Amino acid sequence: MTDTLPTYFISHGGGPWPWLPEMRRMFANLEASLVKMRAERPKAVLMISGHWETEEVAVMSSAHPPMVYDYYGFPPETYQIVYPAPGAPKLAQRTADLLSAAGHRVHLDGKQGFDHGTFAPMAVIWPEADMPTYQLSIRKDYDPATHFAIGRALAPLRDEGVLIVGSGLSFHNLRMFGPEARVPSEAFDAWLGQALALPADQRTAALLDWESAPYARLCHAQEDHLVPLFVALGAAEHDKAERVYHDVMLRGGVTASSYRFH
Repeated sequence: MTDTLPTYFISHGGGPWPWLPEMRRMFANLEASLVKMRAERPKAVLMISGHWETEEVAVMSSAHPPMVYDYYGFPPETYQIVYPAPGAPKLAQRTADLLSAAGHRVHLDGKQGFDHGTFAPMAVIWPEADMPTYQLSIRKDYDPATHFAIGRALAPLRDEGVLIVGSGLSFHNLRMFGPEARVPSEAFDAWLGQALALPADQRTAALLDWESAPYARLCHAQEDHLVPLFVALGAAEHDKAERVYHDVMLRGGVTASSYRFH
């Protein structure tokens, strides 16, 4: 493959939503945006999920990753979900080598499984579960500059058939899902769209200083679901941003967006 693949930052929705009819209807617009990602036709998908945190960067290396049910209060059957996509051990090693060469401490993890930040959107994008898929952790320090640098180190994978996807949410405050989220999430989402439309150097500077955005810490009291954006954008730092999903969801309160960088 010679074409350079885009990267994505997706708002991945709530818990095991594709398996719950009411939630699936609520996320109909998100589902439509995810389905369009099938057109990329990569050799494999590298997912950076906000649900896997480590002290140093880790790369999932299992040939057959297990499942991680990292959600609470859902029906019993959602803890039996299996998304049996194959892993990508050779690409995991390649990914670790790129990170190591760039000076990052990194290790392979042969036990880590797919969390819902990966298996929920992937079940919509590739329901046949035949796309090799592996994950990269985010660092517990959440440092924006470090995660931009991680993304830069991974950029060569785009020319090697790997689709890099940051999976989080542009708004993530579990104590504020509902009408009270309308004003802060709209304001932060508007800032994000404006920041991503800036020229590359200004865009990077704006994202590094994301805490200066309106309602930043109200929308991301803990920025685990924003950090995947830094990696996805670091791998496509000079590419344009295209908003591919925008919605007001969850009882009319939360504004959320997803982006494609190409």
